[in-house]
Amino acid sequence: MRQILFGFLTCFLGTSALLNAAAPLVYEGKSGPGKGKHLVFIASDHEYRSEETLPALARILARHHGFKCSVVFGLNAKGEIQPGANNVPGIEELDQADLMVIFTRFQNWPADQMKHFVAYLDRAGPIVGLRTATHGFNKIPKDSPYAKYNNGYGGAEYKDGFGRQVLGEKWAGHYGGNHRSSTRLDVVPEQSGHPILRGVKNMWAQCGGYNANPLKPFTALAMAQPLKGMSPDSPNDETRKPVPGAWTRHYVGADGKTKGRVFTSTYGASNDIESEGYRRLLINACFWAVGMEKEIKADANVSFVGPFNGTWARGKGRRKGGTKPADLAGWESPIIPLQK
Repeated sequence: MRQILFGFLTCFLGTSALLNAAAPLVYEGKSGPGKGKHLVFIASDHEYRSEETLPALARILARHHGFKCSVVFGLNAKGEIQPGANNVPGIEELDQADLMVIFTRFQNWPADQMKHFVAYLDRAGPIVGLRTATHGFNKIPKDSPYAKYNNGYGGAEYKDGFGRQVLGEKWAGHYGGNHRSSTRLDVVPEQSGHPILRGVKNMWAQCGGYNANPLKPFTALAMAQPLKGMSPDSPNDETRKPVPGAWTRHYVGADGKTKGRVFTSTYGASNDIESEGYRRLLINACFWAVGMEKEIKADANVSFVGPFNGTWARGKGRRKGGTKPADLAGWESPIIPLQK
């Protein structure tokens, strides 16, 4: 009898642990203009530390501004964060989301996860896309109903896939060397009155440049100027003219009528958001995308919540595996925790 009870308990605890591993990381604000709005963040890229960038932004939006923010990650079979993993448990949160913030690279999710993403696009939900989200999907089999979301998809009805058709750009190549060339983002003078740019100045990204020529119509908010070094005061790389580094556009849902707001930036690695100006741009973009541009304040609090230790910058290295979403819970746990 004891063996039966022990077996039952072991099974129950194992199932419970699995469910907990699949649950999204949730930060919920108590008060602020975002109270009542639910933002969902999807982090799974192979290089730029989306697993650091997105929970840090989610905390800011929740703690300082009152949003409910759910973060889902690429996870391995142990429920640990595995950058670039093609498994994002908790993505069903999109079904009730007011905004999707996506930072993925070359993903191929199971159908029971992908269907929630597609349903969100079908209803033209607002989107904020960062860096590699322009090539967020790849290697989806050609016979899959989701093949058209692949980067560079060749079909005429959804040419070049999700990145180009929704965010405005696919993978278009590096435009300056990573870890050797950083990027300054300059506000487009004609757009200085745009609500996303309220209070934004001195934007600098440690990432090297990405080439970009967004699908029209779009509105460029900031131009990306590659630099000759890894500091904000590095001289311009005169061989490379500025290209769009942050823009807005709209896409149309499945009904052919409903339009969804989109903000895209080709930057966003974890150390990029150490720039207060660039971090403010992204926070403002979330407000704008969800239709709350009147609530954007030039002096709004965009300070980090809890310890933030971005590891994208040269020499820092990615933290070792073993971190689970629950390890990032609360306001004071470090992003990302040091390996024990």
